[in-house]
Amino acid sequence: MGAVEKARVKQEVRRAVRRAAPEIEALARAGYFAKGIVYGLIGVLAARAAFQARESAQNTDPRGALERVGEQPFGQVVLGLLALGLAGYALWHVVRAVLDPERHGRGPKAWAKRLGYAVSAGVHLSLAWFALGFALAGRSNGRGKSEEDWTAELLRTDAGPWVVAGAGAVILGLALSQFYIAYRASFLRRLHFDDLPEPAYRLLTRLGQVGIAARGVVFAIVGGFLLEAAWTDNPQRAGGIADALSLLESRPAGPWLLGAVALGLVAYGIFVIAQSRYRIIPVRQS
Repeated sequence: MGAVEKARVKQEVRRAVRRAAPEIEALARAGYFAKGIVYGLIGVLAARAAFQARESAQNTDPRGALERVGEQPFGQVVLGLLALGLAGYALWHVVRAVLDPERHGRGPKAWAKRLGYAVSAGVHLSLAWFALGFALAGRSNGRGKSEEDWTAELLRTDAGPWVVAGAGAVILGLALSQFYIAYRASFLRRLHFDDLPEPAYRLLTRLGQVGIAARGVVFAIVGGFLLEAAWTDNPQRAGGIADALSLLESRPAGPWLLGAVALGLVAYGIFVIAQSRYRIIPVRQS
């Protein structure tokens, strides 16, 4: 496809997105709400693991949270709504990756962000599919491949260790960016608080800072897992959110460490739910 054809296709996509802007914005806001619910539940499950001896930090990940929802009365209905919201969140990130409505530009940093949006879209679409499958079947049909499974497949290839190490380095970089964003509260640029009282504004800002920092802690551990798996050529060293929280649980003063991060994830969930109301979503400008 030539440059002229590509430009024409992109223009048509922009027109289609502008025509569907109200629906895309509504789905995006539903997506933030659903994502906040999932992270809030992860935090609650992790807090229970920290402060109740009979609980464990295993399965304290997005799929584990969705499974818990499905086990409750009317859980299948709620899962269906969460699946719709998560699919909407994935769609919004596809728009961010393809059309750059927030005007990041074309530099290396901008392309890295757009790649991150594409990856996030894939992750949340898989969660939406998992939730929808649970809602329709009334039970989980399996969690799919684990982090260890994906890492094992990669490590069997010639470039696998480098790919796994690169992924670990990227996630560690993302963790550092989360700490920086939390410290500077730079997330406020993407929110509008015109009708929010000052005390609520300050509370929401603190929730965002605490929650994003807690998420950074989890990302840092997951990135470390991948680097260790690449270094040792051992896929069993890889792990996801639940493994990161389990590691905190196993450390000295583990309940306090896990409890602090768990409460931070609850704060993050509340903050993301608030974004469903206050997030600036410039899809109409795409």
